Amino acid sequence: MPSITISSVIDAPIEKVWARIRDFNGLPSWHPRMVTSQIEDGRAADEIGCIRNFQVATGATIREKLLAFSDADRSVSYSIIETPQPITNHTATLTLRKVTDGDRTYAEWSATFDAPSEEADKVAEGMGANVFQGGFNALKSHFAENA
Repeated sequence: MPSITISSVIDAPIEKVWARIRDFNGLPSWHPRMVTSQIEDGRAADEIGCIRNFQVATGATIREKLLAFSDADRSVSYSIIETPQPITNHTATLTLRKVTDGDRTYAEWSATFDAPSEEADKVAEGMGANVFQGGFNALKSHFAENA
């Protein structure tokens, strides 16, 4: 089972970073690869078990299920339940922690999944670089421009 963890430090207070990313349906508002998103069945975006259905810049559609959500821990966990990528048994967690030196935010995004052995490294690399680090880079740029 491949796993990937990407971390970054964002030059903004944790409260501001969490406010920007906490909406499970809000990926298009902060992540450059996500185009549209909707929560299925009229459920709330912070309701455990809700499913977000979103489109990425390539045109692919992905469905993800919210597994855990905590404002107190500033953490969200989800699983991909439908994707064109050759993966199954996916779970991911995005967690923020306060960096007291400079009032910054430590962000960590990790995932595990099953994939055919010949595809696993490529999928993990793309997920880490394009989704996780791409999201962190977008957050860094946003807060640098709005400091």
